[in-house]
Amino acid sequence: MGTKLYTEMREQFTEYLIGKQLRKTEERYTIFERICHFPGHFDITLLYQDLEEQNYHVSKATLYNTIEVLIDAGLIVRHQLTSQSVQYELRRLAETHQHLICTKCGAIREIRNQIFKTFVKNMRVTRFTPEFHCLYIYGVCSKCKYKKQTVRK
Repeated sequence: MGTKLYTEMREQFTEYLIGKQLRKTEERYTIFERICHFPGHFDITLLYQDLEEQNYHVSKATLYNTIEVLIDAGLIVRHQLTSQSVQYELRRLAETHQHLICTKCGAIREIRNQIFKTFVKNMRVTRFTPEFHCLYIYGVCSKCKYKKQTVRK
């Protein structure tokens, strides 16, 4: 999956870099290629570890800078899921699902619901054109709810 996604989106990334007059560096392309191999959410630590495992060494500053470039290019999405948790995801993957986030333990579950996707696609807002959406639903997961119920007994 990752190599195919990367191949499809590499040209879009290159066009963005040229349009913004940014350098087309090996580091940027390698980081983006590794991101395309993640099946879902990732954070900077996970990305850094993945690159290290591939024997590719870059600084965390380079990672953060590249992430910002990829966000601006519309290739990845930044998720501020909780006040402590920032995660990222390929925009192409983020558009396929919604996020259920437990306010107790921080667990994230993804659901696919065509009704939301259709609603956003058909939504008409004056002086605004939606490009993509991310939906976050906050609540309590079944494990935390069960723990809370057993503590009360």
